[in-house]
Amino acid sequence: MTTSSTDNTVPQSLTGKRILITGAAKRIGKAMATYFAARGARVLLHYGGSRQEAEQVAAACAWEGQPAPLLQADLSQVSEVMRLFAAVRALGEPLDCLVNNAARFTRIPAWEVTEADWDHIHSVNLKAVFFCCQQAALIMRDQATGGRIVNISSLGGLRPWAEHAHYCASKAGVIHMTRALAKAFAPNITVNSIAPGVIPFEEREEPRILAGIQMTPAGRAGSGQDIAEAAEWLFTNRGFVTGQTIALDGGLNLV
Repeated sequence: MTTSSTDNTVPQSLTGKRILITGAAKRIGKAMATYFAARGARVLLHYGGSRQEAEQVAAACAWEGQPAPLLQADLSQVSEVMRLFAAVRALGEPLDCLVNNAARFTRIPAWEVTEADWDHIHSVNLKAVFFCCQQAALIMRDQATGGRIVNISSLGGLRPWAEHAHYCASKAGVIHMTRALAKAFAPNITVNSIAPGVIPFEEREEPRILAGIQMTPAGRAGSGQDIAEAAEWLFTNRGFVTGQTIALDGGLNLV
């Protein structure tokens, strides 16, 4: 039986850390990118089709007077994931952290979901997350410092939503895959997940959002900063947390 550790390593800061964020042009991805950059991280920004928005985020995340690197890829295609990580390697710098944030969301009654609907969601929400984890880990395993991976899942991966069965399946897959990869990549690479609850942006006043906030025990909606702060802790703690999912939902999963 292992006795208590004598490792007194001080938790790290984000200063100088290279963090790749998928889906960084908008919403939670944008919030994380600007938050990490403000704390000294060197962010790498993936985007799909939102070039103009991505350029604005890159400018806001400048390092030593240069915009943050922009990396475009259609994550629904594994060949594009491979191209993305080839571009990361070509930068010639370590990859300390990965945030798998890019995702798709649709609302379709279960009896109307087609194969195309299913593939549209799962190709990005689950398949791409796996291959991004795999490719990031292949870089991180050769680094003395290892690496940290955070997968953004969803409250929908913990609770069933009747008109989002295909989406819930993809996010539940992310949560369990996170656990499997935490074992596969141990001990030098940690893999954890954050499951957000109600995190509104431009849809803040929609009835479904207001209803969700009313149900949330914390009495408020979450924010991109809430997600970024949780990810920061997972990136900077001493690495004894892996394979876990943080339900960052103000207690909504308890209702």
